[in-house]
Amino acid sequence: MKKTRVQTPLIKSPFLSTDEAAAYLRISVRALEHFRINGGGPRYRKHGNKVVYPLENLNAWSKKREYEHTGGAGK
Repeated sequence: MKKTRVQTPLIKSPFLSTDEAAAYLRISVRALEHFRINGGGPRYRKHGNKVVYPLENLNAWSKKREYEHTGGAGK
């Protein structure tokens, strides 16, 4: 079985690709693409033709989805 190597960027970037953002949020890439088309997802930026997600935007989006119980939003 061949092992796949993930390339580590030479510099730390606060911007994640769609694949990285999906992995970070533990949702599918397809879900992020759906959010970009229909709204409701984390805010993103376009750097040239690349979609990137600032890490603080992913955390803010996730924070808005925090619940104490299944009956409603928390805090």
